[in-house]
Amino acid sequence: MDKVDFSLNGKIALITGASRGIGEAIAVTLADYGARCILVSRKADALKGVAEKIASRGGKAEVMACHVGDLKQIDGLMQQIKDRYGKLHILINNAATNPYFGEMLGADEGIWNKTFDVNLKGPFFLIKHAAVLMTETGGGSIVNVSSINGVKPAPYQGIYSITKAGLISMTQAFAKELAARNIRVNALLPGLVDTHFSKAIMDNEAIRDYAVKMIPMNRNAVPREIAGVVLYLVSDAATFTTGASFVVDGGALA
Repeated sequence: MDKVDFSLNGKIALITGASRGIGEAIAVTLADYGARCILVSRKADALKGVAEKIASRGGKAEVMACHVGDLKQIDGLMQQIKDRYGKLHILINNAATNPYFGEMLGADEGIWNKTFDVNLKGPFFLIKHAAVLMTETGGGSIVNVSSINGVKPAPYQGIYSITKAGLISMTQAFAKELAARNIRVNALLPGLVDTHFSKAIMDNEAIRDYAVKMIPMNRNAVPREIAGVVLYLVSDAATFTTGASFVVDGGALA
């Protein structure tokens, strides 16, 4: 029996929302295992610290600015990757937004559009571009970072939860469509993770305590606990894994 291989040597990996939190942890982990990471966020300056951390650990990373809710910027980003590398092996759709915390009846069209553009439309068109490059080099792996809220909507996060449910469905649809091209598409569903993104929950003691009580492990996660699942999904250890949703939530959905 061959040894399970988690090496990513020679792989080009694009990680959106890589400036902090889960995206940063994923980027550092993939670089640790040999991938050359393209770090993406709306502002390049926000990524410099992550690139420096990767370099200090002996890894390779490059910074590229892109607002993933803007299709023109996505076009520019993917053209830049094509011109510079001519290939892409890994895409991590991690960037997300949750601009509204409240009842859905109180949300306006602007909130819906912003959440939809970043959480659903951006990943869709990034996959479209990535699939072309991956097909040209024999295949690849895509991981969409959804949420357990996509399975069980959380209070006051209805619109966000709807988009994350859509991302799970998108994962399954693309997994079927791209399988013949040797492109695997999977979803990651984190639970409560201590990041800037979850600040509205983590900074409110009553809400945080309520959320933690719903977790059998009786605690939240930290970003590094999420990254290992992504490493598996993008490595050759997962060559028969596609269309799946991997829940990392301390048992909250159990």
